[in-house]
Amino acid sequence: MEATDVQGDLLLPLDEYLKVGLHIGTKFRTKDMQSFIYKVRPDSLSVLNVQKINERLSLASKMMSNYEPNEILIVCRRENGWQSVELFSRLTGIKVIVGRYPPGLLTNTNLEDFTEVKLIFVVDPLPDKNAVEDALRIGLPVIALCDTNNEISGLELAVPCNNKGRKSLGLVFWVLAREYLKSKGLVKYDKDMEISLEQFCAD
Repeated sequence: MEATDVQGDLLLPLDEYLKVGLHIGTKFRTKDMQSFIYKVRPDSLSVLNVQKINERLSLASKMMSNYEPNEILIVCRRENGWQSVELFSRLTGIKVIVGRYPPGLLTNTNLEDFTEVKLIFVVDPLPDKNAVEDALRIGLPVIALCDTNNEISGLELAVPCNNKGRKSLGLVFWVLAREYLKSKGLVKYDKDMEISLEQFCAD
């Protein structure tokens, strides 16, 4: 049985996942991510289990739906994700930080831009480690997109996926935006989304 023979309810048609390489990992594999890996290709690239990606993406959207926009912060140091998280913010009203995370943003009340939230979401716990560390220091739950090279210690929820590709990240954040807006009763169908999946995944 191939990774493409996925059964069960998917948040998007399987072809959409595969088209953007959502399931293509790296050549490096941590013990933490081993259970999410379906197989290793002849070129040594890991292939993530699509069903597990979908399950965790669904869990992340449900977890986020428990919070209001001003209670969530998205952090993305990786440039390939900037477009996606900014479009996500435009649709949902959830604050995002692209580029360098300001040290102490969540922990230092003396900072002018000190921010109080209840949930942190990072695109990659490696480059976004300062945000993760700040969140854990004050007991905030952290959701993180994790590739095969990531470690997941301390995370509330790891979502396995290709967290490096522009199109992959575009799909993830479009799905999360759609599911979040549905949970708030703001959209009912895909056609109700003001920004399309294609726009999220555009080069």
